[in-house]
Amino acid sequence: MEQNLKNHSKYVTGYHVVLTFLILAGSIGAGINFYYSWNNANHYNSALLLILFLIVIILFWYVRQFPLKAQDRVIRAEENLRYFSLTGKLLPIELRKSQIIALRFAEDKEFVYLVEKVLKENLSAKDIKAQIKNWRADYYRM
Repeated sequence: MEQNLKNHSKYVTGYHVVLTFLILAGSIGAGINFYYSWNNANHYNSALLLILFLIVIILFWYVRQFPLKAQDRVIRAEENLRYFSLTGKLLPIELRKSQIIALRFAEDKEFVYLVEKVLKENLSAKDIKAQIKNWRADYYRM
């Protein structure tokens, strides 16, 4: 399938829907269980369950964030090299990370022009992607 503005974002049903639902349901259940066991002398198990789900929520967040940060660094380096090979200069430091990530979808012919336009007009990532005429697919980003 050819990648474009409408279908470029990656959506993993097992992670984004199923796992999110299970963690949310388990956390709510653990919270309710802890609340109702508060007056019990033996609420140690429910406290452990609640702590476990808090740990799972934190893991769920960072399991996604750490690889994205690494990918962002790689994209910045790749686009910096591409800009250097096309112009002999490094990417302007005024570009935000989100702008550089959006610019990666532009083919070489319009890449330099779009960089200049982004600097002049301070376009958002969404606006940059909408400006791209010839989409350069990125199937590796998760």
